[in-house]
Amino acid sequence: MKNLPTVLITGASSGFGHHFAKLFAQDGYNLVLVARREPLLKEIAEELNTTYGAAVKILPKDLFVPSAPQEIYDTLKQENIVVDVLVNNAGFGNYGKFATNAVEDELNLVQLNVNALTYMTRLFVADMVDRRAGAIINVASMAAFAPGPYLASYCASKAYVLYLTEAIAEEVSSFGVKMMALCPGASPTGFQTVAKNEHSLIGGRVNALMAPAEEIINEAYADFKAGKTISIPGRGNRIGQKMIRVIPRAWIRKGGKKLMYTKELGEQ
Repeated sequence: MKNLPTVLITGASSGFGHHFAKLFAQDGYNLVLVARREPLLKEIAEELNTTYGAAVKILPKDLFVPSAPQEIYDTLKQENIVVDVLVNNAGFGNYGKFATNAVEDELNLVQLNVNALTYMTRLFVADMVDRRAGAIINVASMAAFAPGPYLASYCASKAYVLYLTEAIAEEVSSFGVKMMALCPGASPTGFQTVAKNEHSLIGGRVNALMAPAEEIINEAYADFKAGKTISIPGRGNRIGQKMIRVIPRAWIRKGGKKLMYTKELGEQ
């Protein structure tokens, strides 16, 4: 790869990850793109190379597999590729009643959103601290600020991502390493389809109010360059986050239940 800074992006085959890849490529970074879908990774790599002249390495890896983070890290070590920026973007939601959702789906969510992200962060932040340079963007969500009935595990996982990132940011700040938690609102990235909540009020029927993924990531990237620890793209989302802090928790839970409910769930 070229003698340029390198960014590693997980979940790079679509949505936020794809848009992050474009912005980093535009800024002259080498790219290491991780996702399960190798054909899509190849298409994106060709696009970034053709459009921006970026050097792109693809790693088709499934982060549902617990050993995948170590395999990614070891591969890059063996090839002497230094990761200057890590973007932990891979994640998914699992809509439904926690009591009846498939156990394996809930555990897969924790594996990807929590375990894999933690593992990736731990592996790469240690090298960054040693070098006294580097940065990590962990993609959380507006869901990190409130409990979410019918998306219980997802909201809990994103709260974990937010708190983990904030805490590590303080630990590594004196070593020249930056951490940012990205907390985007709803966006038509395909998340709703995977989570199976596209028919809920917040998941689908307010689709016209969702910010495009490109718009969200443009703002997030500007926040990253500005050195922010928490990025909340969109003025409405920032106002909403402030309101959540003063609204009684019981109201938030009950309101969230109404927003997320669909008739497919049956009795409330």
